[in-house]
Amino acid sequence: MELRQLQYFVAVVEEANFTRAAARLHLAQPGVSAQIRRLERELGHRLLDRSGRTVTPTEVGRAVLAHARAALAAAEGARRTADEFTGLLRGHVSLGLVSGAATGEFDVVSVLADFHDAHPRVEISLTEDTSDRMLAALRRGELDFALLGLTSREPPPDVALDVVVDEPLVAAVAPGDPLLRPEDRASVPLAELAGRALISLPRGTGLRGVLDAACAEAGFRPVIAFEAASPEVLTRLAARGLGVAVLPALPEGTAAGLGLRTLPLTDPRPRGRIALTWRADGPATPAARALLACLRAELNGAG
Repeated sequence: MELRQLQYFVAVVEEANFTRAAARLHLAQPGVSAQIRRLERELGHRLLDRSGRTVTPTEVGRAVLAHARAALAAAEGARRTADEFTGLLRGHVSLGLVSGAATGEFDVVSVLADFHDAHPRVEISLTEDTSDRMLAALRRGELDFALLGLTSREPPPDVALDVVVDEPLVAAVAPGDPLLRPEDRASVPLAELAGRALISLPRGTGLRGVLDAACAEAGFRPVIAFEAASPEVLTRLAARGLGVAVLPALPEGTAAGLGLRTLPLTDPRPRGRIALTWRADGPATPAARALLACLRAELNGAG
């Protein structure tokens, strides 16, 4: 029995498909199938049921699966321990990123590039998704850390975080919009957006959660006319007079360049916050802990 056979077996079970498992392992599908058949012959039992549309473990396969995962984890732990003595980092690190998180003040791309140059044997994967899904993946251990939007004023349970972006939300409208009257007004109560066509990030993002909660506090349900994952698209829709875009405050001069006027929202005063987030018990691997330290150092330097 070889570790690679156990690795292939676990991959097929998790993917429920030989082809997807082979792609994940960067191998040809016939080679994966042959190694698993060899493992089955050695153990004297069928480990996988191939009769359905998806591949599932047999009763024996389910029992073997726990031992296979434990053996692979033990082997990886032995490699990490040896690497720690030599100062060598290897392994895999998973980072989640919400749209708009890679700001100019927090240069995530440069941190990842510098880390890769210093530790070329560490594989880094970057995933862009909604904040809700990334927070769930973080808690399941599928992500080591994530840059995601915060929905509430209180931090989510079971995670630690450093706030990267903390900006008041504004209403962005085209010139001539009724919200801009009187001309000298400096803000707009959120209640004035009741019944207006709003332009917002999709449900599941931190900013959308903040908007929904603030509208509920103000006593109304928002009418979302347009959703887009990119803040740039939100501003373009608003500039064409298609509704009121709700988004974090724009840099000085940016709104005018886009043909927009912005007013801070009040009563309540919602804020858009993005945070570097990780599990409270810390990343599991030395590589993930090292990259997290680099990201936090960049954040502190930017601040």
